[in-house]
Amino acid sequence: MTFIDYYKILGIDKTATTKDVKNAYRKLARKFHPDLNPDDKDAKKNFQQINEANEVLSDPEKRKKYDQYGNDWQHADEFEKQKQYREQSSGSRGARSSGSEYGEDFSDFFESMFGGFSGGRQGRQMKYRGEDYKAEIRLELIDAYKTHQQTITVNGKNIRITIPAGIENGQTIKISGHGSPGVNGGPNGDLYITFSVANHSIFKRLGDHLYATIDLDLYTAVLGGEMILDTLDGQVKLKVKSETQNGSKVKLKGKGFPVYKRDDQFGDLFITWSIKIPTNLTEKQKELFTQLSKS
Repeated sequence: MTFIDYYKILGIDKTATTKDVKNAYRKLARKFHPDLNPDDKDAKKNFQQINEANEVLSDPEKRKKYDQYGNDWQHADEFEKQKQYREQSSGSRGARSSGSEYGEDFSDFFESMFGGFSGGRQGRQMKYRGEDYKAEIRLELIDAYKTHQQTITVNGKNIRITIPAGIENGQTIKISGHGSPGVNGGPNGDLYITFSVANHSIFKRLGDHLYATIDLDLYTAVLGGEMILDTLDGQVKLKVKSETQNGSKVKLKGKGFPVYKRDDQFGDLFITWSIKIPTNLTEKQKELFTQLSKS
């Protein structure tokens, strides 16, 4: 298995703090977001690697295992149990070899452990961890806006999962123990679910913020007024300043997308006004505009 350097992916060193990991992840997630790189065929792959690196390095326990075992960090518990078993077996025979019994490469160890090795000198059967499963769930943007449950079928088995609000397009989460069953009483594998969040016809999502271009009639733009705006969380009444210019922007604080696994925290909604010039004017209306232009 090719070694994947999570530190290199996030552009940090091994002394990085949890805050450093978080900041690096947020910066790269925005840079390589598939929605921002529609012509880059590797954008989705890069984004998945960034999410995977963040999932491991932001968790102190996972990070500790990764630092010690590298790519094989997910099998660290099995390795430690097997190591203890070998030490106990060696101790019961009253001697140890002069060489390092555990000096073999981790990859060689796992190849023997999961590639068919069975039975010790006492005829015990080796326990094998089950294989991991991978699945994909497609969501509309409005579905990713609120925490909800879905039932998916994996290998003929229905699994009910809770999808947290704020899930990212391309993000992968792990459901422990829902992979292939273990052999000889070994632990089950895990289920890795990657989410594909579709674009919205009005709102564009970048991280926790939402962006939309909204039509504004000329008269309201000139004179000011109020308008009702539909958001993902219902309607809001928005005041329009007089003499609003085409392309000007308004920020609605806290009306953006929910922050992943941060209750009651939301990004902002940015509105860009697109002023529409009236068409099919009557002669009287044209006359009034003429008078206005001369005033």
